[in-house]
Amino acid sequence: MPTVIDSSGWIEYFTDGPNCDFFEPAILNFTDLIVPSITITEVFRWVMRESSVADALSIAATMKQGKVIPLDDRLAILAAELSHRHQLRLADGIIYATARYSKSELLSQDSDLEQLPGVSYIRHPKRSR
Repeated sequence: MPTVIDSSGWIEYFTDGPNCDFFEPAILNFTDLIVPSITITEVFRWVMRESSVADALSIAATMKQGKVIPLDDRLAILAAELSHRHQLRLADGIIYATARYSKSELLSQDSDLEQLPGVSYIRHPKRSR
């Protein structure tokens, strides 16, 4: 089954965080990996802030080994509808809409996505919820 990883999952994987093992199999399965373009934006920005542009470019290259889904007009409207219905932040709505649109499972450690259909959630041990 195709899989989408939310931005926090990518960061968890690249930092070898406590939930790395949850995300790793899907990330390494490039054949079934769906990458919303906004996750590249969020992860690239985070890595630039925490490390360097060179590291961010290297990580983006890894992410682009999956199938990158750009935000087009149809996906933007679906993201707005899902964001409104489920009260999601903009990026979370786009990521969730990409998963629904591509008939993919979404792996996340973001509690805002925890109860949504099609989401496999794992609580981050360092977060209160």
